[in-house]
Amino acid sequence: MHDVFDDLLTANERYASSFSLGHLTAPADKGFALVTCIDSRIDPLAVLGLEVGDAKVLRNAGGRVNDETLRSLILATNLLNVDRVAVLHHTDCAMASSQEEIARRVGERLGIDAPDRDFGAIGEGDPDEVLRADVERVRSAPLVHPDTHVVGWRYDVRTGRISEVC
Repeated sequence: MHDVFDDLLTANERYASSFSLGHLTAPADKGFALVTCIDSRIDPLAVLGLEVGDAKVLRNAGGRVNDETLRSLILATNLLNVDRVAVLHHTDCAMASSQEEIARRVGERLGIDAPDRDFGAIGEGDPDEVLRADVERVRSAPLVHPDTHVVGWRYDVRTGRISEVC
């Protein structure tokens, strides 16, 4: 029944046979957390020259700062050595569609009417304003440690370059 996952479990066996990261601890070695999109064109550690154990990586569709993201950042900044947070949005994001368009596409895929659900769409407005709003949500969250530095970046999926927005 679960043979659709066999390739992944086989790869895990190879990985585990030479596993050397058991010494790592939960705190982020570089004091860094990254909020970014689930887009598979983004390799969060590689784009910043980081290694496993260096950072907390929080991913969701659109790389949005939602309630769950904030919960994780509160814990990371108070308990897991994080004092730097970057919110990384990217070019050519599917979440740049409107809420209605995303709901329509999900409903179409499932063969149902468009679901009445907030998918966190970025919409067709200014993507930099959306990024600024997400950064401000972190900066203004009362339980995120007050000494936390927060920045907003845009990743270009065509060039691999990051630019600072706010």
